[in-house]
Amino acid sequence: MIQFDRVSKRYPSGQQALQNISFELDRGEFTFLTGHSGAGKSTLLKLVLGLDKASAGIVTVAGHNIVQLTPEKTAARRRIIGAVFQDHQLLSDRTVFDNVALPLEISGFSQRELRSRVRAALDKVGLLRVEKAMPAGLSGGQQQRIGIARAIVNSPSIILADEPTGNLDSALSNEIMDLFTQFKSLGVCVLVASHDKHLINRFSQRTLVLKDGNLIADIPGEQGETACAKDQTKQ
Repeated sequence: MIQFDRVSKRYPSGQQALQNISFELDRGEFTFLTGHSGAGKSTLLKLVLGLDKASAGIVTVAGHNIVQLTPEKTAARRRIIGAVFQDHQLLSDRTVFDNVALPLEISGFSQRELRSRVRAALDKVGLLRVEKAMPAGLSGGQQQRIGIARAIVNSPSIILADEPTGNLDSALSNEIMDLFTQFKSLGVCVLVASHDKHLINRFSQRTLVLKDGNLIADIPGEQGETACAKDQTKQ
């Protein structure tokens, strides 16, 4: 679903954000992306989303070379990706229901299909009972789950999450990660950027480790704890 082939990213300022990165993620695979602050995690996710372009190498998403897509096709391709952010990015003047419905409105879904999909997504994250509430009146964990519901309402093939548990306590963090692992079982490719070594160790999924823009480790499943521990000792 996601393939990086010798990908590098250098910004106009001269900053080398990524250097010669290669890896491949399959359908139904859950992977952590970790590393110190500034290691290149957010840049990598932006390349997958098509929000930025690689300086060198090839980024392939769902069989398409991102660089070769027109802006219109890039926008269409982005609809198969659900994105979750640390700061939720919810609209304060819209209800929970309307926040989750936004991607479907943009895509032109009928009202009947929109209502069905939104309520199914809210039910999946346990928030159907608060569909008419305003986000500001809910807890941080609930707001993050609204963001997840919005990310999955389009039934994406890929879910990207950038530090989705950064502002949550350990219990809520585990709850959010449990939701992501459920999507894996549905065949969704899930990539979660996180610097929380305890969370990564607990879930023991495949772990890509970045350091100063370089991929220094690609550790499968049960060895994720070892990879994260080694990365911490090098900082």
